[in-house]
Amino acid sequence: MSQVTSRIVADGEADLRLDRWFRRHFPWVGHGKLEKLLRTGQVRVDGGRAKASTRLEAGQTVRVPPLGDPAAAEAAPVRQPRPARATPERIAELQAAVLHRDESVIVLDKPAGLATQGGTGQSEHLDGLLDHLRFGHAERPRLVHRLDKDTSGVLLLGRTAAATAALAKALRTREARKLYWALVVGVPQQAQGKIVLALSKLPGAAGERMVADEEDGKNAVTLYRTIDTAGKRAAWLAMAPLTGRTHQLRVHCAAMQTPIVGDGKYGGQAAYLTGGVSRKLHLHARGIRLPHPDGSMLEVRAPLPPHMQGSWDFLGLTEEKSADVWLEE
Repeated sequence: MSQVTSRIVADGEADLRLDRWFRRHFPWVGHGKLEKLLRTGQVRVDGGRAKASTRLEAGQTVRVPPLGDPAAAEAAPVRQPRPARATPERIAELQAAVLHRDESVIVLDKPAGLATQGGTGQSEHLDGLLDHLRFGHAERPRLVHRLDKDTSGVLLLGRTAAATAALAKALRTREARKLYWALVVGVPQQAQGKIVLALSKLPGAAGERMVADEEDGKNAVTLYRTIDTAGKRAAWLAMAPLTGRTHQLRVHCAAMQTPIVGDGKYGGQAAYLTGGVSRKLHLHARGIRLPHPDGSMLEVRAPLPPHMQGSWDFLGLTEEKSADVWLEE
């Protein structure tokens, strides 16, 4: 690379650290050189200075200065996470969670409680277990997007570098659809609608927290519809994020005064119900629909996890056909 270029952060790279993003795209650039480029302001994110630990968001622009001869990449391959030691039970559980598999794509039903990628205090995470999902392929599967640790449901993996790039691009098209189910405390004033509330990250001792910030925050839009209710105690919502901000659905539900059940981070004690309702987070990536790398349309849904199914049964929530309809503006 002999000139300054700009790169857009893909959906599948959201929340990736800047230094890891660089290793993925420019494996011949050492960490020391990157730190120097950051200190001198030659690498910037959305025009501003950044640190190696900066978490990226989909759609952001990374300024990339001249980086030397890319042929050196052959001598410095992209580093992969060290394969995690896993028990036979964990491996069997992970392989049984595959909802769809073909030569290009794996769709996984990620269990609640399993982090997608590593971080502070994360001894086990999906990214470190992906070698157990090769199923005979020479390449290690790659994450296309992320789910919060305590969110369950559909998660896309690309089985080749080309398939991963195609899936990430497909997620940004108008044809792509995501559907989430959540149990919230209380019932929204309007049975359905669109939440438009800009968000920004607020660092803290307990980790990053997203807050409403109409002045400086990033645009965040969520569609929702009430599927069923348990009186005024709780409601089953179908939701579709039209933007991909961190914790977007959780913050938007809390902003409606109907926090997601089990979400103490944004709902406090008001996010918990007594009786036979689990204290775990009740947010589930129910389905995804997007163009497949082979040109067909991929559509996959994941069943409710056990803790949510138990709450559904306890509250007498009944599934309707409209629960699985993709939400449209």
